[in-house]
Amino acid sequence: IYEVLCFVDSLSQKQKTFHKNAIFAAMKKSILFVCLGNICRSPAAEGVMRHMAAKAGVSEMIEIDSAGTYSGHVGDLPDVRMRRAASQRGYELLHRARQIREEDFERFDMIIVMDDMNYETVHRLAPSRDEAAKIYRMREFFSRFPEWSYVPDPYYEGADGFELVLDMLEDACGNLLAKLTKRE
Repeated sequence: IYEVLCFVDSLSQKQKTFHKNAIFAAMKKSILFVCLGNICRSPAAEGVMRHMAAKAGVSEMIEIDSAGTYSGHVGDLPDVRMRRAASQRGYELLHRARQIREEDFERFDMIIVMDDMNYETVHRLAPSRDEAAKIYRMREFFSRFPEWSYVPDPYYEGADGFELVLDMLEDACGNLLAKLTKRE
């Protein structure tokens, strides 16, 4: 480490900026959150993660997006009930729904799905086994919800369903962010 610091100190400001950007680019991670319609769970996960990354000062290190496996809501804003619940916690959900594409496997380091149905659909879309290895279940990042094996779809639930989902996403995204920013 001492040698690296000495090397960096010996550089001009322009060289320091170049090397900082190269190191930063190598560290950058990209995450795609996926649910069924991309109007409740995945845009909420995107909003929660963006908020947490900004608060932690690492927004530039993490590219965050969301998508759905179903195309019926493409172009729509998130469900008004989810936007309302998220807003009450300080999250702004402005994402427009889109469907996951095969190209997303090239663009993202991690594709995080909300339930087993999403997992199966996304897994079938993966162009290779190596690309399929990028798929994770959101439950893998839970610490406070061990009894849950998925993030439930709140679409047909009342306000409590949206609150539960946000609780789960805050837990999982916090743990995910800690994992991504952990210094080895």
